[in-house]
Amino acid sequence: MNTLNQILLKVQTLLFVSANSLSQPNPTLYSLSLSYHRVIMASLSSSSTYNQEESGQDHIIPTDQNVLQKHAAFFDRNHDGLIYPSETFQGFRAIGCGYFLSTVAAVFINVGLSRKTRPGKSPSLLFPIEVKNIHKGKHGSDSGVYDTEGRFVPGKFEELFCKHALKHPHSLTSNELMGMLKANRVPKDYFGWLASWTEWKILYSLCKDKNGLLHKDTVKAVYDGSLFERMEKETSSAKKKVY
Repeated sequence: MNTLNQILLKVQTLLFVSANSLSQPNPTLYSLSLSYHRVIMASLSSSSTYNQEESGQDHIIPTDQNVLQKHAAFFDRNHDGLIYPSETFQGFRAIGCGYFLSTVAAVFINVGLSRKTRPGKSPSLLFPIEVKNIHKGKHGSDSGVYDTEGRFVPGKFEELFCKHALKHPHSLTSNELMGMLKANRVPKDYFGWLASWTEWKILYSLCKDKNGLLHKDTVKAVYDGSLFERMEKETSSAKKKVY
């Protein structure tokens, strides 16, 4: 990252912290902080992807692809384009979740998304999810990091940490995570509230470090599903060591 971007980041952080530390929120400072954020993102992003050298991030997510499909495809265990509850269960077990959580997740996710991802088709008691239409199952009260077509939105991802990672610029504490969830809530969108809370609490429970911090690179890897693949390998290796 060049000197100009470093200065902009420092100024942005000071503005945002100042805007939120006053007894009465200051909309002018807050707006100015977000304006600086947009300048930084314009500097760090190309028209379709992050520039690796400028951002200093090893993990690059394309912004012109439906990465939400890749995120969901991890749970399509037989790669047929459909995710059944049994496959959702297997996917959660593969990343280290217990039997109870994996069962609840399979029921909640497949019942909630099956009809949404199968437009024009009759409901199925098998509750399959169509991977190609996973963007149609996008719920409200979320972070906005996926757009309506399932593409990754870099500005929204950076804004997530700019707004809520106040103690550590590249990590979220448990309280900051809860603050983010509350800030994203759409009035009366109870399903969206529950879905967002469940997703983030599972992620935090599985991936927080020993200090209770959820790191930025970990969150980023969730969005294209690469974190799931890594967790599966780690879980498998741990099992082999036991046996």
